[in-house]
Amino acid sequence: MPIQWNRRAALVISAAGMLSLATRLAAEEGRLRLAFIPQENPQKLLGDIEAITGWLSGEIGVPVEGFVTIDHAAAVEALRNGDADISFMGALPFVLAEAEIGAVPLLSEVYRNAPSYTGRVFVRRDSGVESLADLRGRDIAFADPISESGYLYPLAEFMNAGLIDGPGEAEAFFGRVFFAGGYQQAMQAVAEGLVDAAGASQYADLLLTPEQQAAVTWIAESEAIPSHLVIARPGVDADLQRRFVDAMMRLNEADNRDMLRYIYGPDGYVKADPAAYDGVRDMARRYGLLE
Repeated sequence: MPIQWNRRAALVISAAGMLSLATRLAAEEGRLRLAFIPQENPQKLLGDIEAITGWLSGEIGVPVEGFVTIDHAAAVEALRNGDADISFMGALPFVLAEAEIGAVPLLSEVYRNAPSYTGRVFVRRDSGVESLADLRGRDIAFADPISESGYLYPLAEFMNAGLIDGPGEAEAFFGRVFFAGGYQQAMQAVAEGLVDAAGASQYADLLLTPEQQAAVTWIAESEAIPSHLVIARPGVDADLQRRFVDAMMRLNEADNRDMLRYIYGPDGYVKADPAAYDGVRDMARRYGLLE
């Protein structure tokens, strides 16, 4: 599927340049550096990042810079290396970053009055696929190999249905398995007929055009997953971290809510509860990602 690989290559080249920028910023004092995962089109994110970091700079009182990483793993690595102070990411990469580098959860996203959501398996309406079993031998695109709603939880539905015993059997069950690099990319692949199915967030179809949304549906849904969150590397200045959290919480206010569209479009934020991610930690252990 050459189109898929060309998109991935373009993303890698773009993100490599941004990571280089982040490394230069790391040497500058008095700045807050934010890493963003590419769950949407990275080119769109660049404009969004400029808007939200400009607003945060004014609220916090120090320059705020942002960049898009290649994927979740690169966001964790940016925190580890000090190229980023704070990162937006999913629950699974957070629990891995927590175990590996002592990452600290700051904020959780709220969607439709709940700090949780689900993963779904999407197909085209005209594909004739009505059940997970119908996907045997067919191609599927997941968002990212360390994404909870974009891989682990949708794949677990195939395990729950008795179609595979574990992740190691996915290649044998499906025709081909792709990792698209983000929700939007995976959803576009299924909407355009490049793959037969996609594993992504329950809200991922909202990243498609109205015409594409009408062309897809979902056939399976996972258990509830704690929402994406905002985390910090250990050692971030405590006062700067507090000011960042306070500013982000002000996005819940009516006068500022329009700014939420620049950070993946949640309904708002709440202070993160580390215990809420225990189920994700258990899932990561079942998949052999945590000891």
